[in-house]
Amino acid sequence: MDSDFGIARELSDLQQQRSLYLPLLPPCLQGTTVRVEYGDTATVLDPSDANAVSRYFPNTYGQPLAHFLRETAKVPDAKIITEHPAIRVGVVFSGRQSPGGHNVIWGLYNALKSHNQRNVLLGFLGGTEGLFAQKTLEISDDVLSTYKNQGGYDLLGRTKDQIRTSEQVNAALASCKALKLDGLVIIGGVTSNTDAAQLAETFADAKCATKVVGVPVTLNGDLKNQFVETDVGFDTICKVNSQLISNVCTDALSAEKYYYFVRLMGRKASHVALECTLQSHPNMVILGEEVAASKLTLFDLTKQVCDAVQARAEKDKNHGVILLPEGLIESIPEVYALLQEIHSLQREGVSVEKISSQLSPWASALFEFLPPFIKKQLLLHPESDDSAQLSQIETEKLLAHLVETEMNKRLKEGTYKGKKFNAICHFFGYQARGSLPSKFDCDYAYVLGHICYHILAAGLNGYLATVTNLKNPVNKWKCGAAPLTAMMSVKRYSRGPGTLSIGKPTIHPAIVDLNGKAYELLRQNATRFLLEDIYRNPGPLQFDGPGADAKAVSLCVEDQDYMGRIKQLKEYLDNVRSIVKPGCSQDVLKAALSAMSSVTEILSVMSSNSNSGQRILL
Repeated sequence: MDSDFGIARELSDLQQQRSLYLPLLPPCLQGTTVRVEYGDTATVLDPSDANAVSRYFPNTYGQPLAHFLRETAKVPDAKIITEHPAIRVGVVFSGRQSPGGHNVIWGLYNALKSHNQRNVLLGFLGGTEGLFAQKTLEISDDVLSTYKNQGGYDLLGRTKDQIRTSEQVNAALASCKALKLDGLVIIGGVTSNTDAAQLAETFADAKCATKVVGVPVTLNGDLKNQFVETDVGFDTICKVNSQLISNVCTDALSAEKYYYFVRLMGRKASHVALECTLQSHPNMVILGEEVAASKLTLFDLTKQVCDAVQARAEKDKNHGVILLPEGLIESIPEVYALLQEIHSLQREGVSVEKISSQLSPWASALFEFLPPFIKKQLLLHPESDDSAQLSQIETEKLLAHLVETEMNKRLKEGTYKGKKFNAICHFFGYQARGSLPSKFDCDYAYVLGHICYHILAAGLNGYLATVTNLKNPVNKWKCGAAPLTAMMSVKRYSRGPGTLSIGKPTIHPAIVDLNGKAYELLRQNATRFLLEDIYRNPGPLQFDGPGADAKAVSLCVEDQDYMGRIKQLKEYLDNVRSIVKPGCSQDVLKAALSAMSSVTEILSVMSSNSNSGQRILL
């Protein structure tokens, strides 16, 4: 009920202590003056997508990057904002709850009040449904007092989590006009920020004064691109899950007779499974991206796990821990094709009882092969994006069932000499997302909230708040804003020989990079993880002392800070312009032309190679 939102919580001693923690701010956000430097206009990653994105977003595509500067920065063309008239801002949770979400609101509120005490922050109750219905709660110090540095989304709540249809977009527009909002901050992941981009475009087209700002908050860690290094909540989710996994590893090592199959969050991408593996060192992880890239079948996966069990048995190890993401089931080619057939029949109105009889012969054969509990779960009605209800499909039990069947067969045939295979299955799906946020997520979310105010003060619309250089201490973080449209791409769909249709521009989930440094680190240690029990227990969340400042392994091993490098490149180009001017010597001019010619040729080849890898979806 709406009356339950925003009420004071009863806090434990630890929660009370956490509520007193004041997150740090980077130097560029301190004080009451907003200093912003605009970079070049941003484009999409794949130049071939530019026309489609600009056609769908004529008002908000091609906007510049924004960098917020510290007081001591010497940037002649920076915009200095010292006047801060009172503004009204709305904020909404749009997406599954992720630890740290409340701190975005707290950071935004503090930034608003520190720049003008007459500023107003309205929270929409019940997520996007509250936005459409104009149900609000004015945020105050009293309202926030028991939600600072706390988990969950129960300050405001969340519901349908989409702003997609014409009716929904128009309702959001009407609400912002009726409430006279100068800004609307949308807290969410990939889908929510795609909706935010569409809303910003619609508002600009309608000459609505409300500026739309997005914040990257999602536990899956898949809102990740050249501008976004990680998402609020990912650090906490992985630390909490890693402790649970490590506890299971210790239990397996103690009993020496069980194999634990653990399914983790991660729909389109396996970032959580990869990070938890790097933190806790289980014996094996199956990433959806590996399966899709190698087109591994259900039989291939079963054999892979069985061979691993057999290899460990030869070392007198009859126990182990295996991780897999919830989205794995859709990465298996034949199962994905089966799901597509089932969903197509459901859209045609075929009842659940009759679907199996109307499947194609090959799909019917696969469906009948599967155990009854999986059949029932595959027939669940799909999500709004046409994906399966992955949290309800017990892939870990399916894999454990198939492995047990095969190991019993090998035992009977005499090819396997180990003990009888015993499996225990877990799904760590909801245990972590309501957790107290880690120190990193508290700081990151709070900083992003402050950046949202800076974006609005600069009058920007259709931007995502960004922080780079995150693996370093907070005082070295670089804060900025990137246009949401610059994060979009367009997928091509092949519908038959010679046909190619283009999808709508969208911010797509970032999958695990199989050429990235985090995956490379996994591959370097995969054999040791499999055959040696080098389990690692990071322990529970730490807020002070050893471990409190630890950050995700995948964040620390990657060489990022894209926004910083873009800014550095601009400085180099400005220096070239200042040196190579009409009147410079022939030698300087020749050297510049030679260097520029080489650089241009190299970049053209690299860009061409990158674009040729465009994925075609069948």
